[in-house]
Amino acid sequence: METSDISLPLKAIKPSFEPLIDHPNAIVLSDDEFDPKKHIDFTHPAKTYTMSDLSLPEDTGVSPFAVSEPFHLFTVEAIHRMRAEVLSRKVWESCQYSSNLAQCQLRGFAPQFAPFIYDTWKNPETLAIVSKIAGIDLVTEMDFEIGHINISVKSEKQKEEELRAYAEKASAEADEGIAGCPWEDDKPIVDWHTDSYPFVCVTMLSDCTNMIGGETALRTGTGDILKVRGPQMGCAVVLQGRYIEHQALRALGTAERITMVTSFRPRCPDQRDDTVLTTVRAVSNLPELYFQFSEYRLEILEERIRNQLRVLRETKRSGKKVDTRKLKRFLHDQERFLAHMNKEIVEDVKMGEIDDSHLLGDRSIKRRRVSSIAC
Repeated sequence: METSDISLPLKAIKPSFEPLIDHPNAIVLSDDEFDPKKHIDFTHPAKTYTMSDLSLPEDTGVSPFAVSEPFHLFTVEAIHRMRAEVLSRKVWESCQYSSNLAQCQLRGFAPQFAPFIYDTWKNPETLAIVSKIAGIDLVTEMDFEIGHINISVKSEKQKEEELRAYAEKASAEADEGIAGCPWEDDKPIVDWHTDSYPFVCVTMLSDCTNMIGGETALRTGTGDILKVRGPQMGCAVVLQGRYIEHQALRALGTAERITMVTSFRPRCPDQRDDTVLTTVRAVSNLPELYFQFSEYRLEILEERIRNQLRVLRETKRSGKKVDTRKLKRFLHDQERFLAHMNKEIVEDVKMGEIDDSHLLGDRSIKRRRVSSIAC
């Protein structure tokens, strides 16, 4: 494949944000490798929701699971280790992206600039936790998508001005007996979208003690909006985000909202893989993204073919006839698998611009009934 049409003008799309910290203040961090006994502090989510709970067809995704309530996942030390890696100067200079969907993201930094984060999500115990919640055995999607960061940053002055305006608006609406569009819905950190990958685990890296808003909003099958909030640093939410429209809402009362999004796919090669690259092409190092996407997809195909070849040979040795219909169905499925893969590898990509082809159904977001889940 020629790559002359693939451009990576990172400087042209870099937002003007600067790291909040170079090193955590007043916190002495060890340089130990990730240790689940030391760095995982897992508490089971109080509840998980199925697709049918969200008024979506049960077979919408690859698992009946839809989303979990927030649950505690990592220790304070682990979170500060992660913050130190993602807020380092090297990451901000080399891995910062912006698009019409999100103003500031950090991507593709593990394992080179973030070995602790890389080891965290590759660890069998971490994978087992996420898999159990999702109801299906999962692996990380690919290395480029380990620890994707969404960031909203504001000054103390901006924070105070927003809180004052929020209080004034709430007071005026109370006096007039009206309720307008929630303040945090006005300018989301990440606008309405479906994920490119089957599952995500969203981990909060910010202190949310005084935060107003900052939830993840989900659109249900009836058009209602369900808000999921993880108010504590170290909490996480698992979501089958490839099949559910959602957005990251703006947060008030805090100078930052930093979330880490790690993507997952089914481990079993026989499970369908609905991965697309729609929302990530324009915010990625394309040669690296396409290499990793092609590598794991071809590995899946390789394993499927080996399994099919074993079945053919066993059938021959046992003196049975080959099930021609079954064989042709297998070949047809692999043709579709390759055609989908080929479709996702686009050569002419305009960095920073993401169209709305990832959305489902009605793309106009209207005022709808809202319910909330809180940790």
